[in-house]
Amino acid sequence: MSTELTAAERRSLNGTTMGTRYSAVFFAPAGLDETKLAAALQATLDRVDRQMSTWKPESDLNRLNGAAVRVWVPVPAELMFVLQASLRIRRQSQCAFDIGVGDLVAAWGFGAHAAPPGHVPTDPVVPQAAITSEALELDPHLHRARKHAPVALDLSGIAKGFGVDEMARVMREFSIRTWLVGIDGEMRAGGAKPDGTPWVVAHERPVRGVREAMGVIELEDRAVATSGNYRHYRDIGARTISHTMDPRRGLPLVNGLTSVTVTADTCMEADAWATAFLVMGETAGPRLAKAMGLDVIFVRADGTVLDWA
Repeated sequence: MSTELTAAERRSLNGTTMGTRYSAVFFAPAGLDETKLAAALQATLDRVDRQMSTWKPESDLNRLNGAAVRVWVPVPAELMFVLQASLRIRRQSQCAFDIGVGDLVAAWGFGAHAAPPGHVPTDPVVPQAAITSEALELDPHLHRARKHAPVALDLSGIAKGFGVDEMARVMREFSIRTWLVGIDGEMRAGGAKPDGTPWVVAHERPVRGVREAMGVIELEDRAVATSGNYRHYRDIGARTISHTMDPRRGLPLVNGLTSVTVTADTCMEADAWATAFLVMGETAGPRLAKAMGLDVIFVRADGTVLDWA
């Protein structure tokens, strides 16, 4: 990299986290210590992963999952914040978003504890998510949590968004005012670019096996996240099984939507609501999005776009 950087030089960093990659694009003066910034971003994301991963046996989330019923478990502040947000969004979404789907996800062959390929549950999987709000008790004052039923928690629908928000916090701590950070398809922008134009991210066409944009989304001090059934799925015989579960039915999601994209103030909120609206479907989802005043793009399986802004 050239050492003769202008006051608004475009720079970029990237690395690995949560089984995928993170990226940071920003404009900063020559005096910025890029090595320290990269280390801070990586350390922050490693901490989130250490706390919230279902893939790491020693994660704080897995300690809670593995604890006996009614035994209090110490919970770090970041994980407590995400658990509280998860229960709130569960209530607001009428149970369409629920982190208690761990057993359901595994039973249908997804996630860290996936059943063998080709396995189809022969008995109905009890939707533990249906009682998550009663099964999980949080004590934020003493930084602890406990379960009242053997529910398996899965934060895959919200943790990446929170990780992006943590990246945003690091950028602000380094006094960087203009940036775009992201983990996979979850993105958050800080400010506008130096020329005054907003950041632009692609709105991906939700077609299996195809990576192309169907449009663009402009961001300025906003976050965006997409949830869909076109990337992660399993084919079992003639059936295609979505990795997104409907916690209300205790089954893989089946409805007329193929993707939902949400823009919000934080990426955590955008991430969770994208999943919630996808589960709610093409009628209830847009109705609630409109009532909440959220900016949401719904795409039906036939390619029809419903744009709620």
